[in-house]
Order: sequence, then structure tokens, then C-alpha cells
Amino acid sequence: MACAGCGTGAEGKPSGCKSNGGCSTGGCNRLNVFDWLANIPLSDSLAPFDIIEVSFNNGSRKDFYRNVTRQFLDKGEMVTVEGVSGFDVGQVTLTGELVKLQMKKRRIEDTPEVKKVLRRSTNEDLGRMGDNKAREKEALIKARAMARSIGLEMKLAEVEIQADGRKATFFYTADDRVDFRELIKLYAGEFRVKVEMRQIGARQEAGKVGGIGSCGRELCCSTWLTDFKSVNTTAARYQNLSINQAKLSGQCGRLKCCLNYELDTYLDALKEFPEDADSIETTNGVASLQKRDIFKNLMWYSYGDSNKQYPLTITRVKEIRQLNRQGIKPEDLKPVEVVVAGKPKEADLGYADVVGQISLRALEKTSQKRKHKDKEKQKHKQKTSDQPQQQQPSKKTDGKPDSRPPQQQRQQENRPPQQQKPKQDQRNNPKPNGPGNTPKPQNGPRPPQGGNNRPPKPRQTQNNTSGRPEKG
Repeated sequence: MACAGCGTGAEGKPSGCKSNGGCSTGGCNRLNVFDWLANIPLSDSLAPFDIIEVSFNNGSRKDFYRNVTRQFLDKGEMVTVEGVSGFDVGQVTLTGELVKLQMKKRRIEDTPEVKKVLRRSTNEDLGRMGDNKAREKEALIKARAMARSIGLEMKLAEVEIQADGRKATFFYTADDRVDFRELIKLYAGEFRVKVEMRQIGARQEAGKVGGIGSCGRELCCSTWLTDFKSVNTTAARYQNLSINQAKLSGQCGRLKCCLNYELDTYLDALKEFPEDADSIETTNGVASLQKRDIFKNLMWYSYGDSNKQYPLTITRVKEIRQLNRQGIKPEDLKPVEVVVAGKPKEADLGYADVVGQISLRALEKTSQKRKHKDKEKQKHKQKTSDQPQQQQPSKKTDGKPDSRPPQQQRQQENRPPQQQKPKQDQRNNPKPNGPGNTPKPQNGPRPPQGGNNRPPKPRQTQNNTSGRPEKG
């Protein structure tokens, strides 16, 4: 119900129209009315209508007050009006000649008993109203607990405290009659105010609570709908809707009020369809009516022993019905071929529209490929930097390339010379030949490594104590 420029800004206020909740189109406030006569000047002989419309509690309740002060009040101003044994503060929502239409719509007469406007609201009035409005949430929680303790079958929907804090109105819903005489005494003793109990319906409760409907927009009962008409399931049948209680019910638990919006249009369209055409006779049998397609002006029939349905035009059904009255049965129904409209062929514009086709996986793959390429470049740089070190023979291997990693080679080269001397002495002064120490050939060919080609064992030098001869 809002204008196209509205958007949510700081603290939930609309930021598009910069009106802070009082949009001139009449769509930002609850139960707002657009004054289309505001810019039309009155004649000199006519005086402006002295009754104005004032809303309370963010538009959830409205009432009419007489402007006795004769001050020119604009829409959106805060005024202090007469209340129950005190005063109340509300917002001006409508002035001028449209107030007469609103009073006529609500069947309110212009009598001297209409309450009066006292003054424009002062800072003191607004401060007291803010303090008392802050008590409403806590009062609602306590009131629900007290009603539950007594055992009353009722549901409190809202608590509205007057601006001066002398009166509190409790809105509740109940299926049956509730005796709350004892509850009023408890409320009066707890909150120290004058208590008023007001019963409302389920639709009024949904309007006070508010919410978003299945259409995606704000509830009609909380924005502009004030007259709640009865809704029956026949409205859904006329519109060829399936009787599904979950889909046809609103947030209030009752049938949706919007089922009545287009009902008159459907009823006008159904007048063209014949009423006595529930069954028609042909040579193949009796065909029964299955459904009416209001948008295409077709009637679907099927035979009793078949599930196939035949679409017929309204004129064809009237012809068959006229022949049946004369006792003639046509041979064929002559159904209409229903062409399913396919998707129109898109013209080749010469370029590919890839908006929305790029997925995150493709981006992840490209990032992984880049990381892999960077790692390969780093490895290649390390190999190229290590190649000159591998070509220089190390001291330990005597001209043989060292296959150890470069870190161990650097540690070996950085060792102090004292740790390397013992190893050099061992190389220069080999151990004496012994039974287990055989001299290794330095420059000659190495003996072949095999299973039987082993070096001969030295002879035993110990005395032979046994009587066996020595082996030569």
C-alpha cells in the first residue's frame, strides 16, 4: 500500500519520501485516508467543517472530535482531546469535507455530544503519553498471567493506556461469553486505572497485530480494510478454487477476505454459461460436466466410463442441449482443440547473456589454478637456485655429488674445523690390517659382488691341539 519511493531507513522509518511515516499518498500509515479535497479551496461563504478525525495508537483506533478552538490543524499534527475523566493525545488524520463522508460511513451523527479538541499537544503532554505507552507491554504480560490464573478462556490481544494514565482498555477475543467481573477488580487493584474490557473478533485481532499475507503485502485488515464481510466457501467454488482450508485461511484462522474482491467479476462471467447443462446426451452416452473455464469460455465434459475430458464451447453446449430437448442425440461432441501456448522463440541478438550463470564453483576453480601455478613457480625457482650448489663436489664424498638436501649441506659446511679434523685423520691414517680389516683397493677395479666371490679367509696362527692333520 506504500508508494514506490518508500524504503526502510534508520529506526524503521521510511526513507524514500522523507515524511517519517506520514506519506502523502496515504499508504504508509495504518488505516490512512487520502484527502483528495485538501488542495481545493472553499468559497468565501462556506466555513470549513469543524469536526476532525483523530487516530490513536499508530492508527489502530480512530474517533471524531469537534475543533472548538477554531485553529487551523494540518494532517499529522498531535492534538490533545477529551478523554475519560482526563485527556488523551492523538494524531490528526483527516480534516475538511471528507470527514462528513467518514462519519456517514460509520453512521455517526453530528450532535453536541461529540467530544472536543482541547489544544495542540505540548511537550508535557507528549512526555506523559510516552511514559504511559511504555507501560503497555508490561501490562499486557501481567494481564495475561492474571487471566490464566483465574482460569478464564480468553485471549488478550492488546492493552491501550490513555495518555494521562487514568484509563486502560483491554482488547480480548473469546469463543464463548466470559464473566470477567472478578478479573476487572484484579486489574483495577494492580494497575490503579479505570478498566474497560472490549471484545473483538479474530479479524480485528489480526489487524491490530499486523503481518504479511500470502501475497507478500501487508495485511488488508491492518492497512485499509475496516468493514469485515462474511466469507463462505461458495466464493471459492465460484472461482474454481480447490477447497483447501490451509490455503484459503488467513492469519486470523478465518477464510481470506480477498476471496470477495473478485467474486462479482466471476459471477458476471458465469451468467453467460448455461445453468441446465450439467449433463448432455450423445450416441456414445451421457457426458457429465467436470468444470467451467471462465477465462477461455469453455466447458469440460467426460463420459462415465472414461477419464478423458472434452472441451466444448458455450455455443456448442447450447446446441446439444437444444437437440436433447427435441429428443435428438448428436453423434459427436465436436470438442475444441486446446492449443497450449509455447514459449515464444527468442531472437538471436548475436551475444550471449551470461548474467546469473557464473557460479562460485567456477571462481573457486580459477583461484585453485592460480595457487597451483604459484606453487610450481616457487618450486622452479628453488630448483634453479640449487643447481649450482649440486654441481660443486663436496669434501666428504671425494668428488662425488652430494645427494643430500641443501640445508644439511650448509650445516656441514658451517661446522667448525675441529669437528672435521678427526674424520680427516681417519681417512689419512687407516687402521692396521687385521683379521677383520682388509685393505681396500684405491685405484684398481673392485671385486665383483656376488654370492661365491668372497675374499679368502686368513689362516689360523694358533697351535693345532687336535690330532687331525692341517688342511692345505
